Amino acid sequence: MSKILETATSHFRNQLGGAMGKLRVDEWNLDIYFKTVTNLKEQSKLVELAGQNKTVEALVESLIMRARDAEGKRLFTNADKVTFMNEVDPAVLIRVVSEMNELIDSAEKATDIEKN
Repeated sequence: MSKILETATSHFRNQLGGAMGKLRVDEWNLDIYFKTVTNLKEQSKLVELAGQNKTVEALVESLIMRARDAEGKRLFTNADKVTFMNEVDPAVLIRVVSEMNELIDSAEKATDIEKN
């Protein structure tokens, strides 16, 4: 592996291992922790669903892939997707994913400001 790729992968590992965001969901009596970074494979799945106009499915996928407990373990599995799609309040789901995205955007902006 080249020095450049070593540096790039090291940087990404550091980001993945960094602090998680936290979001309280009162309706679910739950604190959701989430990583602010995802890999390209995960991102491509979301982009593909959005490109197929499957926005709600993309939101559910985003929640499933990002949501963690305080120790960093996934809260949900792919098997939970059908339940989310059919049996969970869509307004709460949309709000949760939107708030996660807003917190991620804020963290990215803060990092950019620190770099400058």
